[in-house]
Amino acid sequence: MTTALRPLSTGELLDRTFVLYRSHFALFLGIFALPQLVVLAFQFVGVAVRPQGNQLSNILAMGAWVWGAILLGMIISAISQAATVVAVSQVYLDRPAGVIDSFSRVRGELVGVVVMSLIISVAVFFGCIALIVPGVLLFLMWSLAVPAKVLENKGMFEAMSRSMDLTKGSRGRIFVIWILFIVLSIGVSWLLSWPILLAAGASSRGALLRGAAQWQIASNVANFIAQCLVGPLATIAFSLVYYDERVRKEAFDLQLMMTSLDAPALPVAPAQAGA
Repeated sequence: MTTALRPLSTGELLDRTFVLYRSHFALFLGIFALPQLVVLAFQFVGVAVRPQGNQLSNILAMGAWVWGAILLGMIISAISQAATVVAVSQVYLDRPAGVIDSFSRVRGELVGVVVMSLIISVAVFFGCIALIVPGVLLFLMWSLAVPAKVLENKGMFEAMSRSMDLTKGSRGRIFVIWILFIVLSIGVSWLLSWPILLAAGASSRGALLRGAAQWQIASNVANFIAQCLVGPLATIAFSLVYYDERVRKEAFDLQLMMTSLDAPALPVAPAQAGA
């Protein structure tokens, strides 16, 4: 195994996150980009069929479509996260990984991951309404729920409980990591969106009205690119946090080493005649 499993500082963990992302960029980009194309297509259809006028029915229809896009985005994000966790695990433990293979390995867990992610999102939302702090605490406690469910084949609530156990004593570090990636995501999204906003602002009001659909499509594409570029990073980081917590609390590195030593040797294929 080429990657040494040992307790990592926050700086070392972030360094490994970016090293993994950079060295397997096509893998992680593909895992996030393929499902996100569904969201992008849904947004394009929404722009194409958007009702005109300020009638109440049109406003309600647009609101329903927006909420539909948000729900679809949450579902697709959960699927991408599950496949990314599998890919990180394979790469981190020095095993072969591919885009299609990652989705294939996790297909039996997808429904559970999606439902669990929606439950967590709703709980965090209502926790944030209750003075914000409870929502943040729930978010931190359940940050490792997806890796726990995917990599340990646990049920939804078992995975959430497992995450709460693994994150004990490390929630301050998890909070710092989340803040870093939230700032990075906002920064990349802004860098990709500001030329569009600048161009829209420079247009005359009439041209802007005639080209509203074009501006919306351009904005959606910019958000799609930002999501595909930055989205994998947080999932990679928290997959590594999952392993780091297991190394710290369960000596997972020693367990893995003993498993490797106990594994039977593969039979050597006989040499072909004339080779």
